[in-house]
Amino acid sequence: MASHRKPRTAPRRSRTVATFAGAAAVSVGGLAAPSHAEPAPGAAQVRAQVDELFQEAEQATQRYDGAGEQAAALQRQVGRLQDELARKIAAVETTRARLGALAADQYRSGGLSRTLQLALADDPQQFLERAGMLDQAGAIEQQTLQQYGRQRTALDTQTAEAQDRLAELSRRQQELAADRAAVQRKLAQAQSLLARLTPAGPGDEFTDAPAPATGRAAQAVAFAVAQLGKPYVWGATGPGSYDCSGLVQAAWAAAGVSLPRTTYAQIDAAPRVSRGELRPGDLVFFFSAVSHVGLYTGYGRMIHAPHPGAPVRYESVDVMPFAGAVRPA
Repeated sequence: MASHRKPRTAPRRSRTVATFAGAAAVSVGGLAAPSHAEPAPGAAQVRAQVDELFQEAEQATQRYDGAGEQAAALQRQVGRLQDELARKIAAVETTRARLGALAADQYRSGGLSRTLQLALADDPQQFLERAGMLDQAGAIEQQTLQQYGRQRTALDTQTAEAQDRLAELSRRQQELAADRAAVQRKLAQAQSLLARLTPAGPGDEFTDAPAPATGRAAQAVAFAVAQLGKPYVWGATGPGSYDCSGLVQAAWAAAGVSLPRTTYAQIDAAPRVSRGELRPGDLVFFFSAVSHVGLYTGYGRMIHAPHPGAPVRYESVDVMPFAGAVRPA
């Protein structure tokens, strides 16, 4: 029975290395085999560089995902601003119509006051700078003009605020997209070299089984098990593909628990648990930058979305430097 299995802590990712012939001609970023008689980089050296590049890529992706989450929130804010702006525009037009009626009455009575001429001008700032002229207007006219000035000022301020937020968001997204693209280029080079050093072979993506769990944790684990074999895709949250934080977010969402989008936020979204207290369903985080996360399944194993080219799979929690764990509820 699964509950009688002994915990396995040894990583299962290593495979026998085949020939290194031809590796000297390949470069990975700064890793280039020299033309003189120095030995070609070994598999361990290449693996270390690939792992470092995976971390860089995941950190960039988490920053990009966070910006996407902020973008969605900002879009909702802008939508509310636009709704409010529409109401304010309508109010301004109503007040302007009242001013127009006052102007018509004054014109019929012998001429349009300078105050109303300013108020009805296209430049409200000119009116606001000469607001002292309101003393020349009657009580009704004065109240209407003051209301108009306040409405126009609020409208202009809110419009500028919405434009500034959208412009800043656009700049930030462009920066993050460029950052992620640069890391992906280096990562592709590293994977190309690794493919030459390590023969492709059957993996352990479809082995193991989770330890017994109950309640919402059992639902989250069951969801993760159902995703085994699906591809890793940058920024993906399912249902056909995932990145690491997208997978655990979707797993716990299936159990009725809402988690933030990024690893940085997820590690603060639930109570911390020590490594010795891990239970199936816990989120396990890795690297000092907290840039990777998996869903603990018991027996020292987890289900996670590892990196491009590696599908959602079981793996030992020892394959990466452990950074912490939390328990959603």
